[in-house]
Amino acid sequence: MALTNKTPSTKVQHVFDNIADHYDSMNNVISLGLHNHWRQQVDANLALQKGDQVLDLCCGTGVWTFILADLVGPTGNVVGLDFSTGMLEVAEHKQAQENIKNIQFLQGDAQELPFAANTFDKVTIGFGLRNVPDASRVLEEMYRVVKPGGHVVCLETSQPQQPVIRLGWELYFGKLLPLVGGLIHRYDEYNYLQSSTHKFVSPEILEALFIQAGFKAVHYDTFVAGAAAAHYGQKS
Repeated sequence: MALTNKTPSTKVQHVFDNIADHYDSMNNVISLGLHNHWRQQVDANLALQKGDQVLDLCCGTGVWTFILADLVGPTGNVVGLDFSTGMLEVAEHKQAQENIKNIQFLQGDAQELPFAANTFDKVTIGFGLRNVPDASRVLEEMYRVVKPGGHVVCLETSQPQQPVIRLGWELYFGKLLPLVGGLIHRYDEYNYLQSSTHKFVSPEILEALFIQAGFKAVHYDTFVAGAAAAHYGQKS
């Protein structure tokens, strides 16, 4: 079983380069302001320690990267990796403004990570797995670079199963979000975001893909009746 995204990677990269300057504000719109609360819950479950070495994949503008850097403290280090130069430029600008020393931003491919095996204590990916060409390959790479006993987590939009909530979710993502995004920037980019959300797999299927990649103690939590999910795994 493999999980692939048929949208050309160059198109996806172009989308995120184009929305980089507006991404933080639109992320609040997309998640109804809940994404930071979800990350806080995930961080508590990850039990990050001072001095941890962390990799934040598909880091975008660094929203999660900065939170992780604060949690691991000055003796820790966080690497934020993304394929979008536009997103990384925004992240690096914020880093310079805050003078944060324990973050390194890199442009790279989450499917072919430029790190040795068993490098990181924790690996995170937030709202990015649905946008890569081969998500199964990304999970395999996450397994490779995390240390034995280390943990990974994927926080991602999902698909509610309860009919009434599902109807509201469909209306919001399918109709309202692209229109709001079009008012702020361009319709096509935000139409892609809702499309990628609709096409992504269920929490149960993603759990199976974690197991297939080799992770143990795999489990997941859902938020807002299944509108988002956090999947956890450990390298044995």
